[in-house]
Amino acid sequence: MNQVLVTGGSGFIGGWCVLALLQAGYDVRTSVRDLDREPALRAQLHAAADFDDARLTVVRADLQDDGDWPEAVAGCDYVLHVASPTLRNAPESEEAMISAARDGVLRVLRAARDAGVRRVVLTSAFGAVGYGHPPRPTPFTEEDWTNVDADIAPYQRSKTLAERAAWQFVRDEGGGLELAAVHPVAVIGPVLGPDDPPSLRIIRSMLTGAVPACPPFGTSWVDVRDVADLHLHAMTDPAAAGERWLASASDSLRIVEVARILRRRLGDRAAQAPTRELPLPVARLLSRFNPQLRSLRPQLGREFGATSAKAERLLGWRPRPLEDTIADTAESLLAHGVEVGK
Repeated sequence: MNQVLVTGGSGFIGGWCVLALLQAGYDVRTSVRDLDREPALRAQLHAAADFDDARLTVVRADLQDDGDWPEAVAGCDYVLHVASPTLRNAPESEEAMISAARDGVLRVLRAARDAGVRRVVLTSAFGAVGYGHPPRPTPFTEEDWTNVDADIAPYQRSKTLAERAAWQFVRDEGGGLELAAVHPVAVIGPVLGPDDPPSLRIIRSMLTGAVPACPPFGTSWVDVRDVADLHLHAMTDPAAAGERWLASASDSLRIVEVARILRRRLGDRAAQAPTRELPLPVARLLSRFNPQLRSLRPQLGREFGATSAKAERLLGWRPRPLEDTIADTAESLLAHGVEVGK
């Protein structure tokens, strides 16, 4: 069976990619920045599924260090490059965040090419697809690219420039290395441990009553387990090479609709979920003072829909019903210690 390297295996998406590969019978090597995280990572994975512990190897590798990657990719047939600076661990300056994302991708690609890896699957993001554009009635597709010259967040700019650098490297210096890119929209779903992925904070805040009203915008959503499954399709399907793949289970869904689903599916345990949406003028005014709303300012009043028709048609990928994912996310957060109404 083939060996696969997953970078960033201790992260939300990375952990589920590791688990999906193990369940599919692959031998998996995963990189973390700190080997002290290995025991917790193994425990979380074993709590979610049974697998032979010998089939998982954890190695240390840092995206800012050239020296780690030749050993990390040695002997691997495929690489899922999931690790990237996130909203939690991003460098302080925008320039440093862009450099870390772009240089990290190039380090992994260069090492993969030199080691004879067949294909790298890059975890990009909807942030590299749908930002910096005027409002539109149709969902975004893989043909769209974020406009980095527009007023967008550093994270979105970093993901876009890192992905463009990856495609340029493969064209100019890849030496036959194949590349596919997966673009998840807002990723929710069960957590493997007591981690706090930024993408789940809106649902966490609804359960705890931290938000009295929902911000006025909509976005597409997808289950982390389906994101991992799309990575496996992109890794092995001949049709996936050289292509971008959006991972989305829905067209745009308003935040207030997510709250209503929580109330409907969880009953009293979601009693703190807001029932109303902030009027747009009020939200824009509050965004001048509220840090959470300030970070959402470019999204207020917008719909960020995306379609996965391409992946469904060409790869046979099928996301699970979004309402089930929303309920599973909440159940998982409650099981890992979120206290309702607190």
